Amino acid sequence: QVQFVESGGGLVQPGGSLRLSCVASGIIFKSYVMGWYRQAPGKQRELVGRITSGGITMYGDSAKGRFTISRDNAKNTVLLQMNTLKPEDTAVYYCNGRFGSRDYWGQGTQVTVSS
Repeated sequence: QVQFVESGGGLVQPGGSLRLSCVASGIIFKSYVMGWYRQAPGKQRELVGRITSGGITMYGDSAKGRFTISRDNAKNTVLLQMNTLKPEDTAVYYCNGRFGSRDYWGQGTQVTVSS
């Protein structure tokens, strides 16, 4: 059974930081492209960042320079370090894993940036 479990979301003030974690099970994690996406109310889901099996990263425009995605294949974990958070970063953040036609999602974790 494939399972992605996200954690680390919460309420943070503008300018603050959060680190999201996603632990995957039921897949050959090291083979998967792992990513973080987010969806704000009334908006489409958008890419935050993704990392290939070889460690190559790419980011959505809103994340460049502030967020860092990383992975630990030994722990089946993908992380998202978010710095200098803004109110517009408020969204549900989803972990994603892709390999060929296989495409899996976590349940999401809420991030709220507000004073």
